[in-house]
Amino acid sequence: MKNIITVVGARPQFIKAAPVSRALRESQWFREIMVHTGQHYDRNMSETFFEELDMLPPDYNLGVGSSSHAAQTGEIMKQLEPVLEKEWPDLVIVYGDTNSTLAGALTASKLHIPVAHVEAGLRSFNRDMPEEINRVVADHVATLLFCPTITAVQNLEKEGIADNVFNAGDVMYDVAVQFSQKAEEKSSILAGLGLRKKEYILATVHRAENTDNRQRLFNIFSALKDLAREMTVVIPLHPRTRRMLLHFVLEDLFDGIKILEPVGFLDMVSLESNARLIATDSGGVQKEAYFHQVPCVTLRDETEWVETLEAQWNVLANVDSVEGITKTVRACASFSGVRPDIYEYGDGRASQKIVHALIRYLTRVGEKVI
Repeated sequence: MKNIITVVGARPQFIKAAPVSRALRESQWFREIMVHTGQHYDRNMSETFFEELDMLPPDYNLGVGSSSHAAQTGEIMKQLEPVLEKEWPDLVIVYGDTNSTLAGALTASKLHIPVAHVEAGLRSFNRDMPEEINRVVADHVATLLFCPTITAVQNLEKEGIADNVFNAGDVMYDVAVQFSQKAEEKSSILAGLGLRKKEYILATVHRAENTDNRQRLFNIFSALKDLAREMTVVIPLHPRTRRMLLHFVLEDLFDGIKILEPVGFLDMVSLESNARLIATDSGGVQKEAYFHQVPCVTLRDETEWVETLEAQWNVLANVDSVEGITKTVRACASFSGVRPDIYEYGDGRASQKIVHALIRYLTRVGEKVI
């Protein structure tokens, strides 16, 4: 049996890790050791996700909390290194583009432990985004790269990365397939909030390019406040976004908007799948909107998920003006196109393909050692 350490730290990573963790257990070939960095430490942003995704509790919780990018990344590396030295896994898995991803990939690679990067090859081509730096570095130190789309594979090829690159499909589509029905059965959030299906806008805002820029944050929430006069607007508010709204003295923009604390996984799936439109700066939520056939407005200047743009189920908003946002949202709220087949994101079995590739790789490595 091979030992695998999985490093996660934020809500999107818990979601991505869930189907892979299940596939690792079902293979009976691996012992998975889960390390939660504590990058997201609020119960609603952490513990409830593990419970609702049927994941085992983490074996380690580093509890790093919130701080600057450098301090947080450094603290994760400092605390993760002795865990890796103690457990000495055959391989470390990292997900996505957070500071936990960067820290996990760097720490493992410096100890000469193979790294598998799930959701490799994504590029926004905006180096001002911390997430872009994280994913580029993780890709260039990873041993195995599991891409969600053919576009991601091509991005890696352009950077000279071709060995051990797999177009496995998107593990988040696996989650959508596995948990949509459960959310429909278990979540009561629509009734609790008095929401009617397809009669509200769901918004999420958390990226630093928006939260840390007063003008962009003002534009986004001013637009949402204006839109709330026409249709219910619901926002599960990220702690950082709330903090920055207060810091910039913009809390009056909450008027008329349904502001929620961060919600659990199943409640979020229910909110997404039943919305008339989703406005977000989250890469994961863009895809989930696509999976649930809900039109999406991305509150950014670019997106990694170009397939959703090409399908016209996702549209970039001009965040530099309030009018640009409201005009785009109003146009997209009435979108009635037909979503194409989502073959770009795989067949819902990406996690099994990843586990099979890990078995083949580690078997081959073992043979070479012998």
